[in-house]
Amino acid sequence: MHGTLINVATIVVGSILGIVISARLSSQLRETVVNGLGLFTLAFGLMSFLETSNPLVPLGGLLIGALMGEWLKVEERLTRIGEKLKQLFVRKGSHQETQSKFVEGFVTASLVFVIGPMAILGAIQDGVTGNYEMLSIKAILDGFASIAFASSLGVGVAFSALSILIYQGGIALTSGLFSQFFSTAMITEMTAAGGLILIAVSLNSLLEIKKIRTGSFLPALLVTPLIVFLLEQFFGG
Repeated sequence: MHGTLINVATIVVGSILGIVISARLSSQLRETVVNGLGLFTLAFGLMSFLETSNPLVPLGGLLIGALMGEWLKVEERLTRIGEKLKQLFVRKGSHQETQSKFVEGFVTASLVFVIGPMAILGAIQDGVTGNYEMLSIKAILDGFASIAFASSLGVGVAFSALSILIYQGGIALTSGLFSQFFSTAMITEMTAAGGLILIAVSLNSLLEIKKIRTGSFLPALLVTPLIVFLLEQFFGG
């Protein structure tokens, strides 16, 4: 839960800063900061992958997970969830302009912060291992994003921190209940697979170098530990 609490704090602080200094933020400055964070995320993902003791395990988990993700249409489902939530809460042509802006800020920021691989991946890692490095990176990203959002959408962005608390916190707590079933090798290889997904997030969303359907890779977080479990059972590790 520590990573989620840090994430909540950065969103609140970022939102306050965005409201206070909105007039001073240029698009060029925002782009440069995001590119810097993208480079760091890319390097961190590579470091996580290099922890593997057998590169074929996270590779197999990623490929099988991608097949499952495409079959289950994970990317499309995540997108549809976001669209439905926005349609549900944001009413076009509302006469209550202030309330509408608050709700739009809340919903838009919630979708950006919640609907994505890093929220799920980081929360699982936090719950299973107690390591919240990935959520700390996400917290920094969300903090800067909240500055940009709040500068145009207002205080509703700050309240999106509640969505993070419920969603990420719930995943972390649920994952923690099953942490005793994960061996050290399973955690190591799951982290390596997560590193590959993190690289994809960096290339797709932050650096915008290549369009990658990152959501489709999420099943790899379940497949990779399962591969390790089967190897341990049949080959003794």
